[in-house]
Amino acid sequence: MSEALSHTLDHHLDTLTPQLTAWRRDFHQYAESGWVEFRTASIVAEELDRLGYAVTLGRDVVDETSRMGVPDADTLAREEARAKAQGAIERWLPQLSGGFTGVIGVLDTGRPGPTIGYRIDLDALDLEESREETHRPAQQGFGSKNAGMMHACGHDGHTTIGLGLARLFKTLESELSGRIKLIFQPAEEGVRGARSMVEAGTLDDVDIFIATHIGTGVPRGEVVCGQDGYLATTKLDVAYTGVPAHAGGKPEEGRNALLAAAQAAVGLHAIPRHSAGVSRINVGVLNAGSGRNVVPASATMKIETRGENTAINEEMRRRAIDVIEGAARMHGVSVEYHLAGEADTCTSSPELVDYIHGRLQGLPGIEVITPSINEPSGSEDATCMMKRVQDRGGLATYMVFGTELAAGHHHQCFDFDEDVLPLAVRSLAHLAFNIDLPGARHDR
Repeated sequence: MSEALSHTLDHHLDTLTPQLTAWRRDFHQYAESGWVEFRTASIVAEELDRLGYAVTLGRDVVDETSRMGVPDADTLAREEARAKAQGAIERWLPQLSGGFTGVIGVLDTGRPGPTIGYRIDLDALDLEESREETHRPAQQGFGSKNAGMMHACGHDGHTTIGLGLARLFKTLESELSGRIKLIFQPAEEGVRGARSMVEAGTLDDVDIFIATHIGTGVPRGEVVCGQDGYLATTKLDVAYTGVPAHAGGKPEEGRNALLAAAQAAVGLHAIPRHSAGVSRINVGVLNAGSGRNVVPASATMKIETRGENTAINEEMRRRAIDVIEGAARMHGVSVEYHLAGEADTCTSSPELVDYIHGRLQGLPGIEVITPSINEPSGSEDATCMMKRVQDRGGLATYMVFGTELAAGHHHQCFDFDEDVLPLAVRSLAHLAFNIDLPGARHDR
């Protein structure tokens, strides 16, 4: 990037920075969980449309049959009404209705060049935010207004970064070539949403794909060009159904669903860890029973398996299902289980990591540039998108922008230093100008 263009970009970013803070705090205040991001998605669509992007959303970018962990119809309708009352842009709601809350904005410069896709996640967590006075959002009046929904992972910042990029790219459109594709994804938490956008074909024209996250333990001033090591995972919702009976008078007539679930929970955690690599299993939720003196006729569990690679995770998943079904047979109850989320593992493209590492040198605010990290940790929905782009000959990576955190991710006191917002926008924008990356196809 030329020095003159760099100064122009920085000037526009300085003007934009107060808006970044305002967006972030607005999205934080109206946090929305996966598949019910009606207000957030409508605001994103409105801004992209106002800027002149080609906007597609709803069923055009989300494949219905590939969605996972979608709330029931009553919940979706209730949350859409809630979003409308909280200022959702109503003209977009018919397309988002029913939980089709993905949005894509495309800026086509009309000049030859690659299609660069940026993944931006929209959703909050199912978590009650802290009301303590020491928690900055509560102290400064932008804590979540929505019960049981909180931006405790930084996706409010990610959505803000995406809109910041949209404004910068439109302002400097004459300096760009190729196409910019901003992919606003619902339901990243629980790895439920990316696959539905992949199956809708939204990644099939992308040559260079960049997913990002803030925080994740990376210190302020450090940027990771390629975060690898995300675990493949499967999320299952399990339901046992037995037969109720009087626990004192006729216990032998009952079939105890609670005991089947408890047996499964113990058995699941007893599955040996895999010798070929990191593996995980967890029973996160178990609910059962209806009364003290009733043999429990129903029980539900939410479980997950993880593996350092897809093969390990598939083995853990297979053994978990054996345990789940075996517990049902042992206690004479029936069982059903449904896929509630799933993600692969994926490795960043070395050529793209090297390119980013070179382009970020000397940018203000960046103190350390780490090429790549490969430490098995959590799981990430964007790996599904990365893999699709790479399988079709493109390049993909997962970047992390370090920042100070008030508490860990998924904690009720989570908050981050908002200085990371302009830093991330500047860095990601720099990557799109004057691209010289031979490995990137743009002949689709």
